[in-house]
Amino acid sequence: MDEDYDVIVLGTGLKECILSGMLSVSGKKVLHMDRNKYYGGESASITPLEELFAKFNMLTTRLDEYGRSRDWNVDLIPKFLMANGQLVKLLIHTGVTRYLEFKSVEGSYVYKGGKIYKVPADEKEALASDLMGMFEKRRFRSFLAFVHEFCVDNPKTWKEIDPKTMTAAMMYEKFGLDNDTADFTGHALALYRDDEYLNKSCLEIIERIKLYSDSLARYGKSPYLYPLYGLGELPQGFARLSAIYGGTYMLDKPIDELVLENGKIVGVRSGSETAKCKQVYCDPSYIPERVEKVGQVIRCICLMNHPIPNTKDALSCQIIIPQKQVDRHSDIYVSMVSYTHQVAAKNWFVAMVSTTVETENPEEEIKPGLDLLGPIEQKFVSVSDVYKPKDDGQESQIFISESYDATTHFETTCLDVLDIFRRGTGEDFDFSKVQHTLGEEQD
Repeated sequence: MDEDYDVIVLGTGLKECILSGMLSVSGKKVLHMDRNKYYGGESASITPLEELFAKFNMLTTRLDEYGRSRDWNVDLIPKFLMANGQLVKLLIHTGVTRYLEFKSVEGSYVYKGGKIYKVPADEKEALASDLMGMFEKRRFRSFLAFVHEFCVDNPKTWKEIDPKTMTAAMMYEKFGLDNDTADFTGHALALYRDDEYLNKSCLEIIERIKLYSDSLARYGKSPYLYPLYGLGELPQGFARLSAIYGGTYMLDKPIDELVLENGKIVGVRSGSETAKCKQVYCDPSYIPERVEKVGQVIRCICLMNHPIPNTKDALSCQIIIPQKQVDRHSDIYVSMVSYTHQVAAKNWFVAMVSTTVETENPEEEIKPGLDLLGPIEQKFVSVSDVYKPKDDGQESQIFISESYDATTHFETTCLDVLDIFRRGTGEDFDFSKVQHTLGEEQD
């Protein structure tokens, strides 16, 4: 291990594995280390089922009721991929898709007035939706048509909406959309986590709705994808990519010290060995003194033997509960996958309810989401601290990822990864550097 590297990556969470792959592709000599014996870090997939019970210190007396234990593969932080989003583009461009198989998520829903409704994402669905009254449907349809035709480089498509001066709130007003419509548009289509976007340029929300619509157009039922056998396959796919480009991996390796000289990283020590490097990329757990706690997320994994009611028996779905609907500052997210994704025993379902913690009683905060699920056979509740780096890493050359947020999709994860890459290398990731046809013999 006493070698010189350009980069050492610590931790095998998804963000770190993606960065490892990107940096290897960009020609860096990468050493990737993790103190754990397994991939995934805090976002690991847990198998078999008794491992999940053990992780949450729960008794496993009734395990035979859950079918074959080995059939379970439960994500601790499940998230869906936007079919046309950043992560899928990254997977395609880097060739990692050859190691993975995806299924389309069957439904995308939004909560309003105690009920859930399918999210209307095109003009036809808008007219058929029960979310709105007749006149509101027409206004929303014309809004979606405007978004669909909008092109930032062609002012003729802007109609009377100037993206340079108009905020999202002003654009809603221009189309005469009511507060409920604005609510599900901003949170279930554009996937904002709070209402701060209302005072920002309308260009961003237009682009986000376009992403949702383009993703929906690719597979039809919803804009989301999910990998067979769970998200644990993703970090390993990027690890293989890094290895193909010369990256070195070491699991089960204790990290004893980050060696700095004059405030700058020069190496990582494990026991009596020290690997020299110019940069370190890691998750917050490796350098607690360089991060700050900015909040908490509560997650509740639920094992069920039925689909979520009122979703037309969908075998997978997402439900977003916009904060205003339940008098909160942040949204509540519900996701569900099932045996059809090879993550549960036959006829079993895995749901997750998550949100940003706002009170002293986090479990009460997710109740609106849990109430939608119907009978739950087993719950696993965790409250995680959310950390952000205290600085951008330029001075120390230590680049730290943010903790995973409460969202049930990967868009915020990808933005963090691309931002870290930009900070560390001084440039945007060049997708064209990737060999699109990696030789079979390199597997």
